[in-house]
Amino acid sequence: MNSMTDTFDKGNAAFIAKRYASERRFKAYGAVALAVSVLFLVYLIVDIGIKAWPSFFEHRVVLEVNLDASKIPADEVLKGDFEGLVRGSLRSLFPRVTTRGDVRSLTSLLSAGAADDLRQDTAANPASIGTTVRAGALLGDDSDLYLKGMLTTTFRTPGTTNLQLAQSGEEFILTGDLSQLAVGQIVRANGGALRITGVEAGLAKAEAILPPATLNSLTPGTWDILSFSRAEADRRIDDRQVVLLEALRDKGVIEKHFAWRFFTSGDSREPELAGLRGAIFGSLLTLIMTLSLSVPLGIAAAVYLEEFAAKNKWTEIIEVNINNLAAVPSIIFGLLGLAVFINFFGLPRSAPLVGGLVLALLVLPTIIIASRAALKAVPPSIKEAALGVGASHQQAVFHHVLPLAVPGILTGTILGVARALGETAPLLMIGMVAFIVDVPKGFTEAATVLPVQIFLWSDLPEIAFQSRTAAAIIVLLVILFGLNAAAIYMRKRFERRW
Repeated sequence: MNSMTDTFDKGNAAFIAKRYASERRFKAYGAVALAVSVLFLVYLIVDIGIKAWPSFFEHRVVLEVNLDASKIPADEVLKGDFEGLVRGSLRSLFPRVTTRGDVRSLTSLLSAGAADDLRQDTAANPASIGTTVRAGALLGDDSDLYLKGMLTTTFRTPGTTNLQLAQSGEEFILTGDLSQLAVGQIVRANGGALRITGVEAGLAKAEAILPPATLNSLTPGTWDILSFSRAEADRRIDDRQVVLLEALRDKGVIEKHFAWRFFTSGDSREPELAGLRGAIFGSLLTLIMTLSLSVPLGIAAAVYLEEFAAKNKWTEIIEVNINNLAAVPSIIFGLLGLAVFINFFGLPRSAPLVGGLVLALLVLPTIIIASRAALKAVPPSIKEAALGVGASHQQAVFHHVLPLAVPGILTGTILGVARALGETAPLLMIGMVAFIVDVPKGFTEAATVLPVQIFLWSDLPEIAFQSRTAAAIIVLLVILFGLNAAAIYMRKRFERRW
């Protein structure tokens, strides 16, 4: 008998141990799955953040600009030739840049809107006309990317040997200890820059990128070598522009600033001028229209279906269709908006009015379902107590049940708004894909929204727009995280334990 009992106890202990081992494995699998999910999420956010970081900064060249009164009309300051003044000031830093090609390379370093800040500052302070002011001129996207190290890596090697510099026609000859020189390198000396085209026994041939001021002999420390990780043909900026940028950097006139214009400017074909202000205002107007329609309709529908509607086959059909609408692909709502609001009612394309109507239809089922769940979560005893002291059904619902369901309703509403903010497909269908520069001033003016702006920038070929796209994604994620954080706070702040 004891042997049978011992056998049973051993078998039972083995079974229990096996069950506990299975539970531990299940917990380990869950922990591994969670860790992998978090790892992928962190990798995604870090990758986007690294790509977006350059867009939050910009480079400017600081110039001493003479605000010539003859080029700036006193009565129309904004129409002054500020571009010419800025370019002239930049050219004054390089007196030996005289040929048309060299001048074009120099001025191409600047952005198309390089003079915009100076124009606005002068318009705000007309008394500065006729004086010399210190102004920052925005550099173009290629120059900016080079200074951020995104086009090529530049290596500077100090010259440690003695060289003799001579000129033969348009070609320059370097003799002496040529151990440091190689084809393709750029030798900077005497205020000029020479690109090595050939190295033979005892001499090196070079062509002038920027003519040197003199032909003096070069001693250690008076010259250096520039070499690059990418060949000139493989980058968007040529050697002449690189030499000019390095010269500006050596002069100490290049400054790096936070790119506030990314948030204060509208869209532009020039990456360094493109901003999110128009898209942010368009998103705000669209969400105002969405909330104005979806919230009252959604809550009213939820209250009616949950508290007042008769329970019959018609309400069952309505409930089934509401649940189905919550799972319909968003592009279907875009097609509906295109067919009904634009083609049938003739509402304006690419307007926050139509975008808000479409997104209101999109999030309406979500708000109804969340609101009904919040109403169901209120204990029936609350309404029964109100009815017991003489309140009508309507009073019990609106004075007692609905106020207690507000936290859950708010949570569902905010999550619905967050979904609407991130939608792109339905807005593309109603024409909000247009290139919009100005900030919309009303619900019927042409506008774009953040997700569509990201879509537009992602399709552009310029390298700088890749960083702009990632930065816009970061801004959209911050807003979405903020809305979700608000939903969590609302739920925790007003949550009641029954």
